[in-house]
Amino acid sequence: MTDAKPEDLERHAMKMAKKKAARDKIMATKTDKKGLIIIHTGKGKGKSSAAFGMIFRCIAHDMKCAVVQFIKGGMDCGERNLILDKFSDICEFHTMGEGFTWETQDKSRDIEMAAAAWEKAKELIRDPSNTMVLLDEINIALRYDYIDVNDVVSFLVEEKPEMTHVVLTGRNAKDDLIEIADLVTEMELVKHPFRSGVKAQIGVEY
Repeated sequence: MTDAKPEDLERHAMKMAKKKAARDKIMATKTDKKGLIIIHTGKGKGKSSAAFGMIFRCIAHDMKCAVVQFIKGGMDCGERNLILDKFSDICEFHTMGEGFTWETQDKSRDIEMAAAAWEKAKELIRDPSNTMVLLDEINIALRYDYIDVNDVVSFLVEEKPEMTHVVLTGRNAKDDLIEIADLVTEMELVKHPFRSGVKAQIGVEY
């Protein structure tokens, strides 16, 4: 129960009505729709998790989509397991990496796999039936120069279908990519359990 006086409630209602009117006025000007280039970067957790959230939204709306994983390889992945088990008819899933570079310890092989992943990504993006294509951890491959950022930028600018959304995740997003993106979110690290000796856990990290 609230102890607010009637005049306080009335004042609050008037304030909210004024806010809604201003918001509605702004929203009335936002009529354009387009396929977005979306980047999730930064040192904080949640980059891939947020991206997969959008993939599952597409699936929920019966919109065709696809995922290409550039780095994660043999490691178990809950999102991949669920999509392959339940939603493979609407979401293609390609794990093209073989693990983080310090695990593979084979730079030429990493470059080869990243190049193959980028070719698959281009194929999926070119397909106008895909509403969204997630390039998971591509920023890592770009950071190590396994893929030419200029090739990625020019492709997204020149060849991406107008209504296709492309999501790119991973730390250290290149400035050239950020420049062409429509939406960029930087995840900020405040605390992380790993620093307290807690390893990655199923259901949280994968």
